[in-house]
Amino acid sequence: MSRFVVLLSSLLVVCRAGVCPCERPELCRPIREERDFEVFVFDVGGKTWNSYNWSVVTTVATFGKYDAELMCHAHSKGARVVLKGELPLSYIVDLSRSRTAWITDKVNLAKTQFMDGINIDLEQAVEEGSAEYYALTDLVKETTEAFHREIPGSQVSFDVAWSPKCIDKRCYDYVTIAESCDLVFVMSYDEQSQILGDCIAMANAPLQQTLNAYDQYLDLNIDPKKLVMGVPWYGYDYPCLNLSQDGICSIAKVPFRGVPCSDAAGKQKTYKWIMKQVNSSSSGRMWDDKQQAPYFNYKDQNGQIHQVWYDDPQSICPKADAVKSKGLRGIGMWNGNILDYSDDPVTRQQTEMMWNALFGC
Repeated sequence: MSRFVVLLSSLLVVCRAGVCPCERPELCRPIREERDFEVFVFDVGGKTWNSYNWSVVTTVATFGKYDAELMCHAHSKGARVVLKGELPLSYIVDLSRSRTAWITDKVNLAKTQFMDGINIDLEQAVEEGSAEYYALTDLVKETTEAFHREIPGSQVSFDVAWSPKCIDKRCYDYVTIAESCDLVFVMSYDEQSQILGDCIAMANAPLQQTLNAYDQYLDLNIDPKKLVMGVPWYGYDYPCLNLSQDGICSIAKVPFRGVPCSDAAGKQKTYKWIMKQVNSSSSGRMWDDKQQAPYFNYKDQNGQIHQVWYDDPQSICPKADAVKSKGLRGIGMWNGNILDYSDDPVTRQQTEMMWNALFGC
């Protein structure tokens, strides 16, 4: 009798969304099990997901091309696979057409691709009290209701800046948004997107600044079990206009959303690139005690001095400890693809240490 029920459920899945691409039809059923601790991975495409630590992954947000093989594999490990949700601000204000149509389209797409929810990633400037402010809040609520209704057990998450203090002019109704959705992914990186002081190279996610921002979220009475800490598996390469005797790297003024300086003066570099570059750098790996972050200097082929700030297990570890001490829902990273998953013994160890750092010291 139980085999008949499983077969019938599998057939219902096939009828709902087309032919199941998995070898085992039951793998096309949505994941409903809740994990006590979330490890939320953003995947930007390719096949490096084969090398993820699937013993810990709970959710994969697909920001690359849809990969049915990834979905099947994730489901076989009990991990959710969720859509990327983005749309222009003008769409969410127009309830009668655009917003409702967008939600319907995303629900149908998730069903067709046998997925388990959606990660809403807008990151657009919103003024407090504006039409967009209220529409965005409604969008999250309506999207969550639609997914929960149409795909029982599905997960809706929303990405927010590292602090709720109108970072990058993203003045959202964080409290209501957190109440409406299942998870809030706090992007604790790109924390120099608006440099208010001197235009100098700094850590991507300074420890104390990062942790203070979680206190700001919690001070809003947001349930800590709604918050997932995002950590960077990348860094910034800054060309120095001048490198002082104290090692301060002055950078070009690149304005962003009303502030004269930003990390846009540098270029994002993957952890894989950083681990190779640091070995041939002029300074070697250095450590900043105040920001609790590693960095190094190097000269390019034209003689230009660069300063690179990044995160590694030593800087990530205390942040992961704070996830536990503050009672947060979990941790994740941008992004899962950018470690070195080759068979080289040294890089294999570096990659393993980064995954392990997600669980603290």
